[in-house]
Amino acid sequence: MEMPYELRLAIEQQSQGLKHTQLKQDAQTISSRYRLESGQGKRLLTRENEAVSYSIARMPATYGAVHASLGYALDLADCQPRSLLDVGAGTGAASWAANALLHLDRVECLEREEAMRSIGQRLMKESHSAALREAGWHRHDLVQDRVASRADLVVASYVLNELSDSDRKRTVEELWQATDMLLLLVEPGTPAGYANLLMARSALLERGGHLVAPCPHEALCPMGAGDWCHFKARVPRSRLHRQLKDGDAPYEDEKYIYMAVARSSQPRAEARIVRHPLKEKGRITLELCRPEGLGKHEVTKKDGPLFKAARKSDCGDELSFHDSASE
Repeated sequence: MEMPYELRLAIEQQSQGLKHTQLKQDAQTISSRYRLESGQGKRLLTRENEAVSYSIARMPATYGAVHASLGYALDLADCQPRSLLDVGAGTGAASWAANALLHLDRVECLEREEAMRSIGQRLMKESHSAALREAGWHRHDLVQDRVASRADLVVASYVLNELSDSDRKRTVEELWQATDMLLLLVEPGTPAGYANLLMARSALLERGGHLVAPCPHEALCPMGAGDWCHFKARVPRSRLHRQLKDGDAPYEDEKYIYMAVARSSQPRAEARIVRHPLKEKGRITLELCRPEGLGKHEVTKKDGPLFKAARKSDCGDELSFHDSASE
């Protein structure tokens, strides 16, 4: 899941003139703060150099997770949002991902930190998209300010994990009030991220929301104690990204969890693959979440089109028994 060329080039340009040793130190400091202080409502990034480091180290992973999540939702949802509200926008990764999948007319980004807004705006000025170049950026603190704008699509990526328990539910309710068509929440693929989305799931269903993805049903989540739902986006690494994170691999795997909720009733997946398929010669074993619960399903060559679909599948993909049978 590679970011657009003009975004990659713009990030490289922002880093010119800055020492790689300082960028690397800033990236490590940011990572430590997010790991130790998320959920306390503290300011985690305030300097422009830190925002540049953040754009190098974290934008690719955030872009990949949002692009994959929104792609799954749009595969099912019977709607085509034209306006976007990116809440807790950071340097704008979610907006870039949404713009790659939709024909957006209007983009609005809400972000507390001036350093993030500054870098985000400069990056978007290099976009080929008029919606991104003309995006509105506004100072907004989710703890202190209320979400007053509305949009067809509202995205909050890696936001709930930064809030305290007392602010999290109120924020979900405000995000829903701002949504005209579709709300997308993306969180780290950790037990804490899963717990945050379970809370949001219950709150949004209580307020009349309709789950689109990943859940193929609106019953209680069937994941057992000690287990959690999460997926993976494989993200290419630039040379500078590898230097900042001391990585040799040309890619990294971003584990994430997401939830897409619509204002109106939408189609849902017949089944969602929740673990990496076990692919053997002539046989594929899938772990599926279905309306009747979690369970393993074995597909063999004699299943014809279903076997072909399963062979191309990965964790996070939907699986349709009906469509496969009709091919």
